[in-house]
Amino acid sequence: DIIRLPRPFRFLQKPLAQFISVVRSPKSKEGYASIGGGSPLRRITDAQAEALRTSLCEKNVPAKVYVGMRYWHPFTEEAIEQIKVDGITKLVVLPLYPQFSISTSGSSLRLLESIFREDEYLVNMQHTVIPSWYQREGYIKAMGDLIEKELLKFDLPNEVVMIFFSAHGVPLAYVEEAGDPYKAEMEECVDLIMEELENRKLNNRYTLAYQSRVGPVEWLKPYTDEVIVDLGRKGIKSLLAVPISFVSEHIETLEEIDVEYKELALKSGILNWGRVPALGCEPTFISDLADAVIESLPYVGAMAVSNLEARQSLVPLGSVEELLAAYDSQRRELPPPVVVWEWGWTKSAETWNGRAAMLAVLVLLLLEVTTGEGFLHQWGILPLFR
Repeated sequence: DIIRLPRPFRFLQKPLAQFISVVRSPKSKEGYASIGGGSPLRRITDAQAEALRTSLCEKNVPAKVYVGMRYWHPFTEEAIEQIKVDGITKLVVLPLYPQFSISTSGSSLRLLESIFREDEYLVNMQHTVIPSWYQREGYIKAMGDLIEKELLKFDLPNEVVMIFFSAHGVPLAYVEEAGDPYKAEMEECVDLIMEELENRKLNNRYTLAYQSRVGPVEWLKPYTDEVIVDLGRKGIKSLLAVPISFVSEHIETLEEIDVEYKELALKSGILNWGRVPALGCEPTFISDLADAVIESLPYVGAMAVSNLEARQSLVPLGSVEELLAAYDSQRRELPPPVVVWEWGWTKSAETWNGRAAMLAVLVLLLLEVTTGEGFLHQWGILPLFR
């Protein structure tokens, strides 16, 4: 979803993905080693699922809760198979991303759509989707509680500490050309949280930036690392990082924020560093998720487009297909980020230069595979594919 080859070379997408995975794996191993050898994401997500089930039961809504992940066990496909085994006939789809993006919730929902289309059991499954829930009062209050608690750990929490919201980035073309609502929802989310803090008489300065960019295309700006350096130059001495798009601790909070960005901040002249923990199983947050599920129940099985227009606390709601039609009109084919071939240091040039570089890498990879010789064989990487 992030790096898309031009249509004539689309058949090379999977080989490119394998190549990138092999090249990036040493750095990834180092990152996971630095946080204890593995991510706690699966454990935390399972705990959140159980807490959600318990909360629903306490609210007189007995329900089963299933965890389906996009890129690790239990995969979405595995969760769906268990749902079928259990004979479930009504389903609420709840992405654990507060804000909707084509590359996060959208990717998961596109996968669900393809599974639903191919499975006779699922074709008639009554279901609804909660695409985003960043604006819910319970979520905003839970974030406010965590931020206020961390601010109190500073000597002068309400005067000198800047609140630094760091969100996961997405390619700029998603927002500008594919209509991804992620940026708008993120900015609104930050505004709502700051409004909550102001109601608590906390009037700290704040900023929003985006982290975790990869690949040759331009991503949402400003970038977290660049903003941290700039804040140091401006004399900011106390910074409280808030991982705004994450509800669980994982590599991007424990290593990228806690290690890389903290080190960068201290080198940039920031003396006092703090970080708000991810929500995890925070009771107010879990209770609010349960309320969101309960509020969505009247929409289960409702397939009419009019549901997308019924603006309540967690809509648009409706079938997976309708949701994708509303949020991602291009579906699986995002438009190219530029239409003019340029060279130099312009936005268009950077994109085309990146494409040329990827094409060159693919050519070298094909030569390696066909000849059995080259630096990947010398380094002992490519034989892994044998």
